[in-house]
Amino acid sequence: MSAEKRIRELGIQLTQASAPAANYKNVTRWGNTVYLSGKGPLPENGVLPQGKLGREYTVEQGRRFARAAALELIAVLRNELGSLDEVAQVLELQGFVNATEDFKDHAAVLDGASNLFVEVFGESGVHSRSVLGANSLRGGLPVILRAVVGTKN
Repeated sequence: MSAEKRIRELGIQLTQASAPAANYKNVTRWGNTVYLSGKGPLPENGVLPQGKLGREYTVEQGRRFARAAALELIAVLRNELGSLDEVAQVLELQGFVNATEDFKDHAAVLDGASNLFVEVFGESGVHSRSVLGANSLRGGLPVILRAVVGTKN
């Protein structure tokens, strides 16, 4: 099944991807490889989430933020490629989790994004990944993701 069909069946409405906040691009392409700049979750009910996992937020909330950041990456992909069906393989996902010093569930947080990529892209959404705990992230965001994707053309 195509990724565009899956996303419709999942009831996901992609928003317009947020613009870069400084002197960089959302996407850099090199041949059939697309490098996606870091994205965080969008505001919920008009409020941008700010804070740390293990203090302001639970693991489950972190999963939701990771999923929301992955939706931002998917919106960037559709904008760049014209169709999500042009994705051949999600190659790599890297996550940064703004967490307290004693937080230990970084990988569980990133599952929110990894699971979404598999839901949308099927086997082509299974990727390598790494997750890093951070003392702080830009704007106080709880999660930031970046990805590398291989395209069909």
